[in-house]
Amino acid sequence: MDDMEEWPEIEKAATEKRRELVFQGPTFDKRISSNGGLASAIYSLTLLNYLEVSQCPSLTEIHEDIQHLTNLQSLILCRNKLVSIPNVVGKLKSLKVLDLSVNNLSVLPEGITQLKELNTLNVSCNSLKVLPEGLIQCTKLSTINISKNHITGFPADFYSERMGLLSTLVASDNAIEQLSGDVHKLAALKVLDLSNNKLSEIPSDLSDCSKLKEIHFKGNKLNDKRLEKMVNGCQTKSILDYLRGRGKGRQGEDGGEADGGRKADKGKRQQRKKKEKVADGQDEVEELNKMVVRVLHVSDSPAALTVTVSAEVKDVRPYLVCCVVRGMNLKSGNALKRFLVAQTKLHDDLCGKRTIATIATHDVQLLKAPLMYDVKPPTQLKVVSLGRKEMTAVELIRHLQLEAEELRKQKKRQNVTGLHKYLQLLQGKEMYPCLVDAEGHVISFPPITNSEKTKIKKSTKELFLEVTSAATLQTCKDVMDALIVKMAELNKFTAENREEAGSDGEGEGPQEPGASSETSSQLIVQQVRTVDQDGNLKVVYPSKTDLSNDISNLTVIW
Repeated sequence: MDDMEEWPEIEKAATEKRRELVFQGPTFDKRISSNGGLASAIYSLTLLNYLEVSQCPSLTEIHEDIQHLTNLQSLILCRNKLVSIPNVVGKLKSLKVLDLSVNNLSVLPEGITQLKELNTLNVSCNSLKVLPEGLIQCTKLSTINISKNHITGFPADFYSERMGLLSTLVASDNAIEQLSGDVHKLAALKVLDLSNNKLSEIPSDLSDCSKLKEIHFKGNKLNDKRLEKMVNGCQTKSILDYLRGRGKGRQGEDGGEADGGRKADKGKRQQRKKKEKVADGQDEVEELNKMVVRVLHVSDSPAALTVTVSAEVKDVRPYLVCCVVRGMNLKSGNALKRFLVAQTKLHDDLCGKRTIATIATHDVQLLKAPLMYDVKPPTQLKVVSLGRKEMTAVELIRHLQLEAEELRKQKKRQNVTGLHKYLQLLQGKEMYPCLVDAEGHVISFPPITNSEKTKIKKSTKELFLEVTSAATLQTCKDVMDALIVKMAELNKFTAENREEAGSDGEGEGPQEPGASSETSSQLIVQQVRTVDQDGNLKVVYPSKTDLSNDISNLTVIW
């Protein structure tokens, strides 16, 4: 039986006729556990248009009374332990955002297909094997995320002109065996992620999706090994051009031509493909020469940075990898802006909005070595956060929470901001992690912020990169690998476009004498060791096993 004294938020929402309600984290999880589920009174708050219940592992089911919340526009039920969703969810006719990610769902209710206003569906990180037939009835869907499940394919009716607003489809880390040629019917598609599946072919028809800007097929064993090499390099334009060239043979085959005519054209197509293959091969060699990362061993640089890691971080955020990068051109044109945008995208995607890992970048010239990765009590950890004055961690988090809440209201409670997600990671921790310089200044407070004191700018010539995580050491390495590859891509782009440098006319940092613009995109990565307080090696990055993915447009020189 509900004890309403334990659920004052529900009573307050009813009294004040509130439109939003959020239950998140351990405090609410304890209530759910002792109550045997959500308080039934929550289903009487019919004015709600935003409801979030997240990070509550005691929540395993939602009562059918959810159907009474007919004004809901956003229903966020992520990071719980839900094993089922009632079919009556289909009666929430106003629902626009449905987030069921990171639960234990093995099947989705057919009722979801009745949500005609739905524009965002996130069911990632579950145990789904199939999607319900009839999703095409949700004609306003623009974003679907079904990554990290056990799905083997899309419903037969999925590829339809009725899905005319679908712009983002993320289906990575599943068991999908085939992508239909009818994918071209998804005319609004801009982002398609089918990485780490079981595809053997990519249909040429994909090149007919005229709005495609970003595609990911890495981690599939394709029959076309040249295409597989290209997708592992994530070259969206090159992949689409290749598919377009390969698909030219489709022309005429749908117009009722006789077999003889097809055979005559076949020889011409084969000759054309051979010529295209040679030309494309030459282009790839040229591109390969422009994407070079040279690794400097720690023994080759006596003054190389070392980071000492205290034993206390193991209970807070134990994993850290670092390195120093030289040769990154941030001075030219919008190079710095592109780099910061790329870092944000990595935070949002690969780092799960910082809930999986966090990246921090620093200007090496502003660092005061040696560095210490340590912990401090929240009231004693002081940091000059980016664009702010110095404040304690407690004050900073309070400010960020207020800003996140205001941003969510400005967006009319349609989405949970990234701030809401990663601010919860330190909840309940008695100590907070931080990277401290030789003068005792906190230069990084993961996963929240790094310091204004070491902020990178256009004139930065050497970058100190750090990645921290509470998950695994390999997670840190994977994120750092992705960051360096992205930096190499950006540096190549800057060199190729030959944007003007800053007003002082300087280049992008240390270059060998006589270096030309064609070689200036090379990055130099200096290894950084992390050691324990007794000086014993914990990890060195990069090692020989890092940066080892088969990336067709990247060469690593040791």
